[in-house]
Amino acid sequence: MLNQIAIANSKWQSLLLPFQVEPTVSQKVFLDLTAAYTSTERFYHNLAHILQVIERVEMMRSHSQNFAALEFAAWFHDVIYDPKAKDNEEKSATYTADVLSSLAIPRETIDTAVNLILATQNHHPIANSIDSQIFLDADLSILGSFETEYRNYAQAIRQEYSWLSDAEYRLGRKQVLEKFLQRERIYFTEQMFATLEVKARQNIQEEIKSLLEANGNKIL
Repeated sequence: MLNQIAIANSKWQSLLLPFQVEPTVSQKVFLDLTAAYTSTERFYHNLAHILQVIERVEMMRSHSQNFAALEFAAWFHDVIYDPKAKDNEEKSATYTADVLSSLAIPRETIDTAVNLILATQNHHPIANSIDSQIFLDADLSILGSFETEYRNYAQAIRQEYSWLSDAEYRLGRKQVLEKFLQRERIYFTEQMFATLEVKARQNIQEEIKSLLEANGNKIL
């Protein structure tokens, strides 16, 4: 965890450097972010996920229209996360706008970051926005991971929804997964579509199979 925080801190300071934010102010925001993402109730939507999304968007930097906004969206998109709530994206977007305004980040960058975060409500990209495609693909990159990493992800999601019964969880999770399979494509950028699409569909199909086979005592 300490290593993750050190890596995250380095990336955060690099992101803010061009905006000449007062170091003590930027560090206060960083501490608030890491406090949220290292909460004991975060099993998947945590600092590791944020760093994974940042790594993915960095891989697509050359295609970005507003890379700073893309990075800010990666940092803030899950800052407010309550599995029982339906408005996490709106609250995270509002939080983002308030914090970035306090840091005197340019309004265009703030607005872009906010809109990118709001697009995660339904995971449909904003029209004519490559940054939206990159961000949504990065957020879902876990779906195309290797089997062990995917299983760990699925278990972590179950832990975040531990308040649901096994039967309720299986039903809801299956519905979410099936929506991804019904899409023409899960990934919108050509790079991530080429590298992750087939594996993501295989992983999702395997998870659905395990949900159907679950005996009610444990969901993997």
